[in-house]
Amino acid sequence: MAKALANGSQAAGTQEDCEGGSRRRSWGLLVTAGVGGTLVALYAVATPFVAPALRKVCLPFVPATSAQIQNVLKMLENRSGSLVDIGSGDGRIVIAAAKKGFKAVGYELNPWLVWYSRYRAWRDGVHQNTRFYISDLWKVSFSHYTNVVVFGVPQMMPQLEKKLEEELECNARIIACRFPFPCWIPDHTTGEGIDTVWAYDLKHSRGCETKNLEITPETES
Repeated sequence: MAKALANGSQAAGTQEDCEGGSRRRSWGLLVTAGVGGTLVALYAVATPFVAPALRKVCLPFVPATSAQIQNVLKMLENRSGSLVDIGSGDGRIVIAAAKKGFKAVGYELNPWLVWYSRYRAWRDGVHQNTRFYISDLWKVSFSHYTNVVVFGVPQMMPQLEKKLEEELECNARIIACRFPFPCWIPDHTTGEGIDTVWAYDLKHSRGCETKNLEITPETES
């Protein structure tokens, strides 16, 4: 009798151990699935904001600082006409320029940032003076803009310098943030460190100042 009771107790204990192990495995699977799902969700949300915004070079999204924005606006004082921000990110430069009266456009390859920029422009009440496009800058012509803002990296600046020199009119001003262009000599510089901004008037960089080239014909006496 005692032996039967012992065997029964042992069997019950074994069953409980099995049930406990099964529950632990179930919880383990749920936790693993939960963590995996969370990581996938975070990756899906974060990747568009940190992925390269331009295809030819690795240019991750790094938001402009308040000082950089103010320095850009300083370089736009007494300027007019259309403005474009190349690699516009979350739209803060375009929105700031629109608040100063510019018709401002941003080109950005990352669709999530473009949609967010459009929302910010609507939220700040300047959506009528702003446009944001999902586009690769190397496939866009900037010929009709008179003010160009660039947040670039050293690897892209030589090729972009050549592209802008070929496309822009002589009255254009190019504003480079964080990194200067390699060949052009800036007409104005402001800020320090990563907040440094360089402004280039293309008429000086290209050497196309307006000159009087009229030749007065000589008269014979």
